[in-house]
Amino acid sequence: MGNRLKAARSPYLLAHAEDPVDWYPFGEEAFQKAQRENKPIFLSVGYAACHWCHVMHRESFQDEEVARLLNAHFVPVKVDREERPDVDAAYMRALLSLTGQGGWPMSLFLTPEGKPFFGGTYFPKEDRMGLPGFRRVLLAVAEAWAGKREAVLEEAERLTRALWKSLTPPPGPLPEGAEEEALDHLERAFDPEWGGFLPAPKFPQGPLLLYLLARAWEGEERAGAMLRKTLRAMALGGLYDQVGGGFHRYSVDRFWRLPHFEKMLYDNALLVRVYLGAYKLFGEDLFLRVARETLDWLLSMQRREGGFHSALDAESEGEEGRYYTWTEAELREALGEDFPLARRYFALGEDLGERSVLTAWGEAEVRQALGEGFFAWREGVRAKLQGARRRRMPPALDDKVLADWSALAVRALAEAGRLLGNGAYLEAARKGAHFLLERMAREGLLRHVWREGDLGEEAFLSDQAFAALALLEVYGATGEWPYLEQARLLAERAWEAFGPHRASQGLPLPAAEVEEGAIPTGESALAEALWRLAGPLAEERYREWARELLEAKALWLSRHPHALPGFLLSRRLLEEGSELILPLPSALAGEALRLYLPLTQVVLGPEEALPSLKGKAAGKAYLCLRGACRRPVEDVEGLLGELGLVYGGGQSSDFFHD
Repeated sequence: MGNRLKAARSPYLLAHAEDPVDWYPFGEEAFQKAQRENKPIFLSVGYAACHWCHVMHRESFQDEEVARLLNAHFVPVKVDREERPDVDAAYMRALLSLTGQGGWPMSLFLTPEGKPFFGGTYFPKEDRMGLPGFRRVLLAVAEAWAGKREAVLEEAERLTRALWKSLTPPPGPLPEGAEEEALDHLERAFDPEWGGFLPAPKFPQGPLLLYLLARAWEGEERAGAMLRKTLRAMALGGLYDQVGGGFHRYSVDRFWRLPHFEKMLYDNALLVRVYLGAYKLFGEDLFLRVARETLDWLLSMQRREGGFHSALDAESEGEEGRYYTWTEAELREALGEDFPLARRYFALGEDLGERSVLTAWGEAEVRQALGEGFFAWREGVRAKLQGARRRRMPPALDDKVLADWSALAVRALAEAGRLLGNGAYLEAARKGAHFLLERMAREGLLRHVWREGDLGEEAFLSDQAFAALALLEVYGATGEWPYLEQARLLAERAWEAFGPHRASQGLPLPAAEVEEGAIPTGESALAEALWRLAGPLAEERYREWARELLEAKALWLSRHPHALPGFLLSRRLLEEGSELILPLPSALAGEALRLYLPLTQVVLGPEEALPSLKGKAAGKAYLCLRGACRRPVEDVEGLLGELGLVYGGGQSSDFFHD
């Protein structure tokens, strides 16, 4: 028979369309029913690649007894957090306030007006693992609603008022010393043995790693030490897919050994940029290899039309990690004569019963034993294991296209194409950019989600801001002017539609992001995009808008700057950023574009074509800060010298590897 989710676009919601639970999508129909019948709302938020979401689905939402309780006493509402990041952000902050812990599935109980009063994450059907059973929770909440409703409503109102007050602070001046305070905090939390930041579970934290990379490029030794240790450990551990490339979502332990197996587009798009930049800075071939293999994974997620699929599930054959793990017998059969050496390379341990997650902790030993033959041997082993893995049932693909995540992939591919001189990456970036502009735009804004020709209505700040940055990177890599103009249009529309001067988005709670863990916030991304546009277009108002975005978060920057690395990086750009102006035609441009310059926006074009190009001679390079340009140079050595004088740090030819 099915429920109201049959008309959904999201694969996650469609997976619940045959549940006996009478699910509603998030929207007016659900709220009106709750108010009309005076029932609380049960809000369940998850996503397609979420393992524990699947477990709760099988145990509870497909169970007739649980469904009867939900349908009788509540209005059940199901949300795909990736399709509605605003709903997820608003209610996750409420869950953290209620319980001190967050995660997915998110399970919240709301008043008919949408104000939260009780919640948790995963609940087993019956009491287990120290968790109350979902059936018992439903009965207790229904009893409280029937017998203690006034107290419940008072608690919901108190929490709602507190969230609005704490999450919508007034703007203020940017705090002094925030960057040093952030590094001090990170040093205290750093795991000196295994990298990353304690306690476990450990997440890749792409925005934080990009910030540390920029600081290391400037010569900040503490940032460089934490970054290198973390990147090596992540690359050699089980978090990284040693066979197929790309990173899983997080590690459940401090050793990066046992991952939570879903693979997300956003993690990998951000980590490609980290590993490429780290290779350019430190020259470690491990970093380049990981970047290339992860780029291959990104390309495997690109649709023929140019957009990118969102994620791969953690499960296959009903078991988490089955596709990615191995028994010793499976490895022996797949590898034949290579097995004895591979046994040392992969440092097997029985992580999931008899099955092992492949690490590469034995890389140094095997590399020393094989010398120059190591690289060919490793590729041969990977090819054999890939062949064996192709015979397995693969994890489910979440095939919806999200504008902001796709934009992260476009930016990564464009940057890789520029830094590595790789035309295939650039072409993939162009295709991705055109998909965003041609398939996902409506009435001047990029819409958040597309699936098989069905374009959603919602448009978010992150969609516009991430896409503006992606288009700026394609422009900087190619010099093709339409991308610069489209980036300008998106950034201006984003400011008009989502800037700090705009009113709230109309949810019962503020959808404010107070930390940047797995992904940057739309505000910090828009601040960066506006800064990057200001130099080429000589638009001082863009810098002022960027500063206004940062000042809106001044209170949070002063309280926990380590949690807002994207804002710290945008502030660094605003205060220390530069433009590298390369008037065309230029023999120098090809070499200059392969330099890793995290605090610099590249400006390419014929003389006089842009305000920033006026009076600049073709064939030379100009390093400029807020419109004031240093002496022109005619070769890369001269440019490195200018960069060294401005930024210090590692700006010598030893630190820019091809």
